[in-house]
Amino acid sequence: MSHNYKFRNPDGMYFITFSVVGWVDVFTRDVYREIVVDSFNWCIKNKGLVIHAWVIMTNHVHMIVSKKGEQPLEAILRDMKKFTSVKIIEAIKRNMGESRRNWMLTIFREAGKVNSQNEKYQFWQNGNHPIELDYNKIIEQKVDYLHNNPVKQGFVNDPMCYPWSSAMDYSGIKGYVKVVLLD
Repeated sequence: MSHNYKFRNPDGMYFITFSVVGWVDVFTRDVYREIVVDSFNWCIKNKGLVIHAWVIMTNHVHMIVSKKGEQPLEAILRDMKKFTSVKIIEAIKRNMGESRRNWMLTIFREAGKVNSQNEKYQFWQNGNHPIELDYNKIIEQKVDYLHNNPVKQGFVNDPMCYPWSSAMDYSGIKGYVKVVLLD
């Protein structure tokens, strides 16, 4: 792993990305996005996660995060990824109306077979690709990138119209996740 993709500063703020294995478009359904949002909020309340900005795209999540308390940020994120992967796989299995259920489960099962850290399925790709944000210009660039991702993909014309991000919070409207706004 490159030195650039490690959590070097335990008290730092980081831009991270979680990607679904095979770039499967799981997050086209609210039921799966809600699992991720609920996990964000639980980790904020119970683990010391601080989310400054976030967006859930169809097959990946971008976040700007830091932490408060003693638990290392990489441990919080590891636990969050593990929890969400189990819950999303369970939700896919139970969702009889999910037209892509067998196809998705096959991809996640095959990915799990080649990763010794999994018992059966792998949902998230390994790693978070953390990039420490240590000066204002890069922080602003990453917030803009993250919030404009749904616009670039053609989902909305205005970032604040996409409910699965913190863009609304930055425009003064409370969103789904308790974010700590950046100045």
